Amino acid sequence: MGLLWAPHAGESTMFSVYGKAGRVFRGSLEELRRVGAATGLARTRHVAPIGQDGRDHAGGSNFADLIADTPTPPPADVAHRVALAAYEEVRKADTPRQPLTKVQAIMSAEVVTVPGSFDVEQAWALLGQHGIGQAPVVSEARVLVGLLARAELMRADRLPKADSHPLVWRALLAQPVTDVMWTPVPSVAPDTDIRRVARVLLDTGLPGLPVVDDEGQVIGFVSRSDILRAVVADPPLDLWT
Repeated sequence: MGLLWAPHAGESTMFSVYGKAGRVFRGSLEELRRVGAATGLARTRHVAPIGQDGRDHAGGSNFADLIADTPTPPPADVAHRVALAAYEEVRKADTPRQPLTKVQAIMSAEVVTVPGSFDVEQAWALLGQHGIGQAPVVSEARVLVGLLARAELMRADRLPKADSHPLVWRALLAQPVTDVMWTPVPSVAPDTDIRRVARVLLDTGLPGLPVVDDEGQVIGFVSRSDILRAVVADPPLDLWT
């Protein structure tokens, strides 16, 4: 699929939207919000983050075992504790720091990605192995195609009934990741203003956004917790420029 929307001449590009067929949008925050309002992108179901930094504290990477147990809900004050921990880290730092304004200054560069060729069971094991709650899904060329969240895999309306035949459960685990991932998914360029990313997270309810290069390859991930750390950093996130 070709490019469906593009920025006007001379306008900086900060956000892109990728789906199974490739990039379907590229433009500014304002254009993204207009396109999202027209296509329903901004009205997606809110994806529940799992634990600190989107990490899954329920433990275990075995999908069937976790289904049998009731997951322990994350503490209500997780975000508060993350912010305090981040503040303590930067308070102890001796090296002067410049004000934080761009995504590349706060994003996680070591990002786990899920191959689009994986099935649900393989993806569940991968997320559990790394203790994370969500990850970008990529094509064979490592281009972004979607976002997968463990919380979404556990939605009650997606799971078979408890007394269902084992083959029904096996069919669930054998589903391609591309059938259950969230797509199309917004992404962000590394030189994007942090405040604009925060606006998209508020609009979509996502726990974070994949960071991609000009070719759509995933080079990082910026989460709500990353932004919290930037807010309490010293110097803090530049809120005024």
